[in-house]
Amino acid sequence: MSKYYSEADIGLSIEDLCSTVFDVLTSSKTDTELQNDLFEFLGFDRFELIQSLIQNRKQIIKTALMEEENAKKKTEAGFSRPTYGCQVTIQSEDEKRLMKQMRKDEKRGDRPRTDDMESFNFDPKTMRMQREAALLAAATAPILIQQNRGNYKIPEKYPNVFDSMAEARQSSAFIAGVKMSLSEDFRRNSNKMYEEVIIPHTETAPANIGNNRVPVDQLDEIGQIAFKGTKELNRIQTVVFPAAYKTNENLLICAPTGAGKTNIAMLTILHEIKQHISQGVIKKDEFKIIYVAPMKALAAEMVRNFGTRLEPLGISVRELTGDMSLTKAEILKTQMMVTTPEKWDVVTRKSTGDVALAQLVKLLIIDEVHLLHDDRGAVIESLVARTIRQVESSQNMIRIIGLSATLPNYLDVARFLHVNPYQGLFFFDGRFRPVPLSQTFVGVKATNRVQQLQEMNTVCYEKVLEQVRQGYQTMVFVHARNDTVRTAMVLRDMAKNKNEIGFFLPEQSRQYGEAQKTTMKSRNKQLKDLFPDGFATHHAGMLRQDRNIVEKYFAAGLIKCLVCTATLAWGVNLPAHAVIIKGTQIYDAKKGSFVDLGILDVMQIFGRAGRPQYDKFGAGTIITAHDKLSHYLSLMTRQNPIESQFINSLTDNLNAEISLGTVTNIEEAVKWLSYTYLYVRMRCNPLAYGLNYNMAETDPMLEAYRRELITAAGRKLDKAQMVRFDERTGYFASTDLGRIASHFYIKYDTVEVINENLKTIMTEADVVAVVSKAQEFDQIKVREDEMTELEELMSETCVMQVPGGVENTYGKVNILMQAFVSRQSVDSFSLVSDQAYVAQNAGRIMRALFEICLKKSWPIMAGRLLNLCKTIDKRLWGFENPLRQFPTLSQEILKKIEDKKLTIDKLKEMDHKEIGHMVHHVRMGSTIKKCVNQLPALDLEASIQPITRTVLRVRLTITPEFKWDDKVHGTSSEPFWIWVEDPDNNHIYHSEYFLLNKKQVQTGEVQNLVFTIPIFEPLPTQYYVKAISDRWLGSQFMCPISFQHLILPERHPPHTELLDLQPLPISALNDPMLETLYKFTHFNPIQTQIFHCLYHTDKNVLLGAPTGSGKTIAAEMAIFRVFREYPNHKAVYIAPLKALVRERMEDWKVRIEKKLGKKVVELTGDVTPDMRAIAGADLIVTTPEKWDGVSRSWQTRNYVKAVAVLIIDEIHLLGNDRGPVLEVIVSRTNFISSHTSKPVRVVGLSTALANARDLADWLAISQMGLYNFRPSVRPVPLEVHIHGFPGQHYCPRMATMNKPTFQELSGSTAANYIE
Repeated sequence: MSKYYSEADIGLSIEDLCSTVFDVLTSSKTDTELQNDLFEFLGFDRFELIQSLIQNRKQIIKTALMEEENAKKKTEAGFSRPTYGCQVTIQSEDEKRLMKQMRKDEKRGDRPRTDDMESFNFDPKTMRMQREAALLAAATAPILIQQNRGNYKIPEKYPNVFDSMAEARQSSAFIAGVKMSLSEDFRRNSNKMYEEVIIPHTETAPANIGNNRVPVDQLDEIGQIAFKGTKELNRIQTVVFPAAYKTNENLLICAPTGAGKTNIAMLTILHEIKQHISQGVIKKDEFKIIYVAPMKALAAEMVRNFGTRLEPLGISVRELTGDMSLTKAEILKTQMMVTTPEKWDVVTRKSTGDVALAQLVKLLIIDEVHLLHDDRGAVIESLVARTIRQVESSQNMIRIIGLSATLPNYLDVARFLHVNPYQGLFFFDGRFRPVPLSQTFVGVKATNRVQQLQEMNTVCYEKVLEQVRQGYQTMVFVHARNDTVRTAMVLRDMAKNKNEIGFFLPEQSRQYGEAQKTTMKSRNKQLKDLFPDGFATHHAGMLRQDRNIVEKYFAAGLIKCLVCTATLAWGVNLPAHAVIIKGTQIYDAKKGSFVDLGILDVMQIFGRAGRPQYDKFGAGTIITAHDKLSHYLSLMTRQNPIESQFINSLTDNLNAEISLGTVTNIEEAVKWLSYTYLYVRMRCNPLAYGLNYNMAETDPMLEAYRRELITAAGRKLDKAQMVRFDERTGYFASTDLGRIASHFYIKYDTVEVINENLKTIMTEADVVAVVSKAQEFDQIKVREDEMTELEELMSETCVMQVPGGVENTYGKVNILMQAFVSRQSVDSFSLVSDQAYVAQNAGRIMRALFEICLKKSWPIMAGRLLNLCKTIDKRLWGFENPLRQFPTLSQEILKKIEDKKLTIDKLKEMDHKEIGHMVHHVRMGSTIKKCVNQLPALDLEASIQPITRTVLRVRLTITPEFKWDDKVHGTSSEPFWIWVEDPDNNHIYHSEYFLLNKKQVQTGEVQNLVFTIPIFEPLPTQYYVKAISDRWLGSQFMCPISFQHLILPERHPPHTELLDLQPLPISALNDPMLETLYKFTHFNPIQTQIFHCLYHTDKNVLLGAPTGSGKTIAAEMAIFRVFREYPNHKAVYIAPLKALVRERMEDWKVRIEKKLGKKVVELTGDVTPDMRAIAGADLIVTTPEKWDGVSRSWQTRNYVKAVAVLIIDEIHLLGNDRGPVLEVIVSRTNFISSHTSKPVRVVGLSTALANARDLADWLAISQMGLYNFRPSVRPVPLEVHIHGFPGQHYCPRMATMNKPTFQELSGSTAANYIE
């Protein structure tokens, strides 16, 4: 080594160098792998040295071990360590045992030999050689016992991964397990109060990467329009440009915050748009682009950004979040939607209506993919898994783009997003930050909680002042919303006490004057108080307009110190020169305790440090407890991989997939899990997910463990009645409850609460109490400082009892919900944000409860819950006047209306002058009258018609009786819920969602609804039909259905019993010619029983028998009787469809015409033979309409008079639309036979009928000619499975049937699916 290197050149002693090279040579790698390691460590110019090291590898190791042995012998002390080699020895059990044996041998070797030893030819030298060989084998063997665990492989190099840390890890200096230290120029300061480590900003990225920038003017026309105002792409964008703009590859781009990832997203959007240009026109209805942003605030910013840039192309960009919902028409007009993970999950969960939208998606961009580690990460996993499965099942390409901060295990995330690492994976480390970052880590030494807090505030103030003195703005991040105000107040008071407030005060200017006026108008007291001193706060609980004010004035430089929560770092792109994280303890509501702030949050917050336009570098400071200092130092220099959180919400996501119909059994569920990030991480790091190493070894695909997870989740869902899970067959079937939970995003735990507490009759107060206990509200904490205000709210504004009081979470939720409806303003800051959260979720849970009660058919509860849904939506109690829903009426007027107890009905009867006098405001009379007329009102009328003794058909006539106004009702439709209830049994027999269109209201068009309901004997007194508006309080209408004069059909005689007769041979026809027509020897039981009546009598016959029981042969018996008994007469066979006529013709042309020599003629709309052919025919096969047309002029057509038998197939179609034609034919036939005094026999063939007797009376059939067999009488038994599918709309309903139908077809039993 000393021949090639000198210590001065390499900054390392030759001994250390030899030690490291020796470590490399003794590792268990192949020569080829070693070659790569040595080239990296020693450099490519030392080719000869590396070649000789590898060629003499065994010799070097052997010599070194021999030298070690000699050294051992020489030293009296016995065992001393060699000067080279690693300082820590890891021994396997084998090695340990061999070493012990060797030491024993050496001791024996020093003793004089005995004769015994000689007799055994025991030679310690030979023995030592054998031991050394075994020791060498043990040293090179893998440490873990099993041989198949494989050796460590150097990770592959990917073309677009620029990760200096990974490169360092692969260098040979890292092989010996050396700890990665901090950069050389770091500084460490320590005093009584704290210890501080300062890491200066990093060096810039290598100049050769992405330096051939792509100028915007070289892009095509579309690119230039979207990048207007930009000269060229930056370094990262240039590297990604070919893959993003010119291919359809899935991409994962990991880059530091602020590196321009949004523009990469824009490149992929433009590429997608370009694929839908035809002849210079963008086909806007062919594609949808979905951009999933982690927060609503970020979504709004993205809509502004993309919207303005894509507007010139005519591309519409809209926000689709909890704040902004779009109608179906708006969704159709929008090409790009910016949404949050939860919202897009809800949209894709619903199979109804949104299927078309999901199928149009061609590009899915997921921002901040590293949120996979977060609790919300499960949603992203669910989305990606659903998208990739959709791509595979529909074979329609959806491109997935993942944008993320620098994360450690980018390869796992790439695998999860199905990204090709050689083409679509781009990783840029911290060197690519637009503004280099200096990091300061401060560990406060105090252990007492209160003292620690004070010292953190002091350190924080010092750091803030240091930056503000230099003229920089600072952001201080804290971890609780109320802590923002506390910290801002403390910092301001410190500045005032130390007389340093001057540094913080904004410069007096016109802009500052305007800003002060704006802030004074805000309802936020703290903002008004802090702003004049140059301080402000920002968190998600503040109202949106207040947040906007703070963001605007911080960007303008009027706020010197902004105290905020992490939401600002994730959501809003608002950089400052310096950011300070004060404290790293964050409250985790799920665990109910404080946990350490996650590393990705720290990185995201640090990403806000440094403003690209103004700063040369940014400063990030983290103030933590002293014992956590090393934790954050090590995390920031060498990150931990991000793990999946999917297991925590596996039950909810499984329920969503079962409801959607994409998972129907355990096999599919196990396959579905393989698309998640959970699966990728479980295989890499099984121990973190509760698997032991053996499980991972024996089952590398983790199939058994996935099955275990799914089975456990399936059992839980089955217990909560959300799905039906048959463990024997492994099949899942969704229930109404599961579907509702999936559609309304209700968690499994909440469903358990609902199952436990929901009863058939509850008061409004009970319902609100149940909603308050929902798991969604578990994270709301009861804080000491809010108690008094909550008690005030409870006593003054709550209109219902509050179980639990103010000291319980559910009591607090209940109070806030009632205060929200009462429009009571809340002072405490934390209560404002909690109330917003409660209001947002309560409406959704209430809607779900309404749907559950509707599905359970509980009318009292459904009505109450629908009213409570509207109460929360409109913030209006049911006992208040419905006119409060009109903002045009003032509080004063509304109070007068309520004091005078003027109900809507009373106001409708009065004219506008009377109303004006009543409220002592004549001019307002017409406005009030106008509002009364605009409140949706309907007139209902119901007529009933019994179909059987148990089924009733209801025809409901709906007449709109209100004036439509676009400002009040919107431009499309007003929704209503209509149901029929039995007040005695508290049961709903029919319910439906009904839309009344604007046009129908304006024209006053009458709407008809027809539906069937069951009826029971003894007859109930009455049912009620109710119509309740889905949006308006006070819009509820009812119409009774009375059964007093209802005449039910008569009780029908039972079905004809199938007699146990000896099967009749075909020789009973007594005609050898006829016998040759049949291939069988005996008639079936039904044909045997009816043979005599059909073949030997002229009685009219009605045969009701199931399909496939040989009714056509029965028709042939009647025809053959005519041929035999009345040779000059004709038989007419009427089939309902042309296709059936054609089928009969094909059969009878051969059998009756060719074999019997009788003339058979087809008479349909397609085939009209001439008069002579019809006149000469013996058998006419026709359709009802055609025979009706022909028989109308029967006086002039002799062949109509010559008809002896009229056979009507499928006569049960009388009850259908074409029934009247059949009625006319039969009536006319009877009329003709009465005139010609030649009776015409009528034979009706049908399926089994309920009221066969009525039909038989009409056809003049006596007891002998009526055969109505029950449906189960079939020659071949039929098993019928009826599987009902929910869903109002035809196409999505058919889509949900696809999978079950396929399964039944591919399974052993084929089933009839009846929709």
